[in-house]
Amino acid sequence: MFIWLNGKFIDSSKATVPILNHSLHYGSAVFEGIRCYDTADGPAIFRLKDHIDRLFYSAKTIGMEVPYSKGDILEATKVLIKKNKLKECYIRPIIFYGEKMGLLPVGAPVHFAIAAWSWGKYLEKDSVSIKISPYVRIHPQSSVMGAKISGHYSNSIIAALDAKKSGFDEALLLDYKGNIAEGPGENIFFVKGKKVFTPKRDSILPGLTRDSVIRILKDKKFAVVEKNIRPAEIKNFEEAFFTGTAVEINAIGKIDNKLIGKGNIGTVAKDIKESYADIVRGKIPKYRKWLDFINV
Repeated sequence: MFIWLNGKFIDSSKATVPILNHSLHYGSAVFEGIRCYDTADGPAIFRLKDHIDRLFYSAKTIGMEVPYSKGDILEATKVLIKKNKLKECYIRPIIFYGEKMGLLPVGAPVHFAIAAWSWGKYLEKDSVSIKISPYVRIHPQSSVMGAKISGHYSNSIIAALDAKKSGFDEALLLDYKGNIAEGPGENIFFVKGKKVFTPKRDSILPGLTRDSVIRILKDKKFAVVEKNIRPAEIKNFEEAFFTGTAVEINAIGKIDNKLIGKGNIGTVAKDIKESYADIVRGKIPKYRKWLDFINV
C-alpha cells in the first residue's frame, strides 16, 4: 500500500515518524475522514473539496502553515487511490507537527500525510444500542469545536470505552449544560412524524454527513429543527440515527436500555440510509455535484 507523505508516494512500511513528535505527544494533529465509492463512472470521492476546506481550517486553528495548496491535496488524494488500485475506500489525510518537544509548536516542522484503504461498516449492527456517557463533551470555550483536532478524540475514546465496558455498542455524550451533543465520532438525529431534530452546533463537530443529511431531509419535505435536546425528550421520539463519514447512516434502537420506536431501523432512517447509499454512488443526478470522480 502506498502512503502520500510530504509530497511523495512511498511504501506504507517506510512511512514512519520520529518518537519525539509533537503531535504524538500533545495531540496537535488535524485530520479528516473521507470516503470514496464505486460508481458506474468509476470511483468517486464524496465531498472531497469540503473535507479539504475543513482540514485547512483546522490546521489554521492550531497555527499550522500548510506547505501545500488545496489543489495539491485534491490531486494527491486521487492519485493515491489510483496507485493503490482501490474502488471503494476510506481516506485519512492528516497534518501533524514533527520533531519538537515542549507544548508550544513554534518552530516545529509541519508534515502532511494521506492514507487510503478498504474499510467497511464502522458499526456492525443495522440498529445499535447506545449509553448516555458519564463523560461530557468538551466545553465549546475550551477549544474550537468546528475544527477536527486529534487531541479532541481522547474525550471520545474514554466515552466509547465506557460504553463498550457497559455492554453497549456506542456512547452518547451530553454537553456541559446537560443537552444531547453527539456520539464519540457521529452526529445524531431524532424523528417525530415529519419533523427531524438534531442538536445545535454549539458543542458538536458539525459533520459534513450531517450537513448532507439535513439537505436530503429537506428535499424530502421534512422539517429539520436544530435545537437543544434534553435526555428526557428521548421518550417522545419515534426514531433516532447516527450520521458520519465512517458510520454513514446507522439507526439507534436503544438508548440506556430504553427502546426507540420498535428497537430496529425505522422507516425514516431506512429511507435516508438507502438514499444516501444511492447518492454517494452517483445514482441520483441531483447530488452528483458532491462527487469528485477519479479517472482510472
